[in-house]
Amino acid sequence: MKSENSPLNLSGAIIIAGALIAVAIIWTQKPASNASNPSADASKAIQNQLPQVTLSPITPTDHIFGDPNAPVKIVEYSDPSCPYCQLFNPTMEQIIGEYGPTGQVAWIYRQFPLDKPDASGHILHPNSGRQAEALECAAGVGGNTVFWKYEKAWYDAFPQNGAQETSAVDDAQIAAAAKAAGLDAVSFNDCLTSGRFKTRVDDEYTSGINAGVSGTPYVIIITPSGTKIPLAGAESYSTLKNTIDALLTGNQQAQ
Repeated sequence: MKSENSPLNLSGAIIIAGALIAVAIIWTQKPASNASNPSADASKAIQNQLPQVTLSPITPTDHIFGDPNAPVKIVEYSDPSCPYCQLFNPTMEQIIGEYGPTGQVAWIYRQFPLDKPDASGHILHPNSGRQAEALECAAGVGGNTVFWKYEKAWYDAFPQNGAQETSAVDDAQIAAAAKAAGLDAVSFNDCLTSGRFKTRVDDEYTSGINAGVSGTPYVIIITPSGTKIPLAGAESYSTLKNTIDALLTGNQQAQ
């Protein structure tokens, strides 16, 4: 079953985030160059408790906001019709605004439209596949910078009940976001009509399934050591900030 992730259903995610912060604190406090020190063993033990995540590699074809070589990367799987994704978007904007300019954090956006039927045949967000293709067309026509302008315009304006809008109303909202992002209307519409990016959207959805995504928003934090930490739901700014700060502190101490 595919579902949105409620921001209130985060106990597991908070436990994982707490474990990750503990790893970073242990890493910060451990003596350097001591292969058998207890702190290193404790850090490894905590990391072994975290879920194993199979995440497709980040490549230049991804939508990346920030330095691709940032020590902390946040991969978000998102559904353009998801109200919790809309709720989470300002949080990610705040995070990247704080840590992006110094090259400490990068935000990677991937598509996970919930437009597939569940076991009972119900489709949660019937327009989300086309909306995801529109996001890809924004990148295809205007490049990475315009993609992020479109992404912001979309989530800023999409109504909370928008998942149930008719296709005609939805098309009008897509056109409005494209205009706000400064896209050429003809080129953008030609791209969207052609279905040029349907395969990409489907591939990103599949990569999300393989990574354990079952709802949106769903983020996977990649730590400086390469550990992958999944967090389901519209995580709070404070939880993300505390986790990032602990990881960056640990990374500095390890260098």
